[in-house]
Amino acid sequence: MIRREASRMLVSGPVTLANVAQLLEEGRQHLAQGVATVDLGEVSELDSSALALLLAWLREAKAAGRSLAFANLPESLQTIARLYGVDTLLPAAH
Repeated sequence: MIRREASRMLVSGPVTLANVAQLLEEGRQHLAQGVATVDLGEVSELDSSALALLLAWLREAKAAGRSLAFANLPESLQTIARLYGVDTLLPAAH
């Protein structure tokens, strides 16, 4: 599930292969409206598809000439990103 608070998009609940396609499309709509930060503090479950989702959103934001940062990245997602060697591609929100 995604909700919006100003320029922040908050993702909650599971982010897994079962729902990642829906989250991708929902997030694209918010990105098109100027979201600058994706907050993952309320994610309850994730798998490697969550990393693919973040990279897809990041790629789309960059293609549109916008910056995108991530807040509250779960430790397990950071571990997956390090294992795949893409942790430096995920800018942290301050």
